[in-house]
Amino acid sequence: MKIAVLPGDGIGPEIVDEALAVLRALDLRFEFERAPVGGAAYEAAGHPLPASTLALAKAADAVLFGAVGDWKYDRLERALRPEQAILGLRKAMGLFANFRPAICYPQLTHASSLKPELVAGLDILIIRELTGDIYFGQPRGRRAAPDGHFPGAEEAFDTMRYSRPEIERIAHVAFQAARKRGNKLTSVDKSNVLETFQFWKDVVSEVHAEYPDVMLDHLYVDNAAMQLVKAPKQFDVIVTGNMFGDILSDEAAMLTGSIGMLPSASLNANNQGLYEPSHGSAPDIAGKGVANPLATILSAAMMLRYSLNQAEAATRIERAVLAVLEAGLRTADIARASDSKVGTRAMGAAVVAALAAQH
Repeated sequence: MKIAVLPGDGIGPEIVDEALAVLRALDLRFEFERAPVGGAAYEAAGHPLPASTLALAKAADAVLFGAVGDWKYDRLERALRPEQAILGLRKAMGLFANFRPAICYPQLTHASSLKPELVAGLDILIIRELTGDIYFGQPRGRRAAPDGHFPGAEEAFDTMRYSRPEIERIAHVAFQAARKRGNKLTSVDKSNVLETFQFWKDVVSEVHAEYPDVMLDHLYVDNAAMQLVKAPKQFDVIVTGNMFGDILSDEAAMLTGSIGMLPSASLNANNQGLYEPSHGSAPDIAGKGVANPLATILSAAMMLRYSLNQAEAATRIERAVLAVLEAGLRTADIARASDSKVGTRAMGAAVVAALAAQH
């Protein structure tokens, strides 16, 4: 199983190293090959996604990704900023379906910003369309406004757009995922204002006819954001567009206590995927050994399940993470004063030890 390893910037290399240690502790054969991405790639090759890195990613069975970004690159032209690497990978690899599970582990209900009774047992899967919407729509740019309230004034513009095939394929993914869980799907849109999302709602409703066993409801995105903090356990699977999914999945992450706990998978039509933690590069704590590696370790478990057909190994990793939490080990982002606070390496080593103890 060939894995492209793209550690990236900030805490990316630290957390990826712990995920690799966990993978190496399994009774499986992997071929790992590293390549620079993001700011690290810009420093090495003058571009956040060098051709050699992209070629490696496309040839691999899966990509294990750390994080990209650093404030020192904010003055670069947009095409050279580290974040363009992840957008480029999504587009070039056709990674249209983003899976972000938001699970509140029983041991971490105290860490959520919501009352324990609202989040205890929380288990939501957010499926975000990843290669369309306003992030990739054309035209975009800046110009002198031809009309509007201030004709002739400088304006910036982006284009929100979705085609029928794009909506159909993410809807099928979402309905199929709902079938494997609670048979309930919530589609989030803004159809009362945006023509793009009236079309989204119409197409999702049409696809629903092929899944009569799945209950479908529709929510406007502002209401969905409110319901996530009012009564989050009403949700099972949520499907939405690129921009709304970006925002809602981060909101859902905080319900669980820390975004440092949330993995993600981005898949194409062949189940080739890119696996990364939902959090960012956190350059302010890079090199301090305090970052939480569990989201990256759980991303590696998702990689085993979705791209490598190793569901049993994925379950072993997830059980090992649960065992470590049950033992009371916590990184700073999820710790209380009474908890055993550990660093990045110690948390990774604890998961490896828990894997070994399963035998």
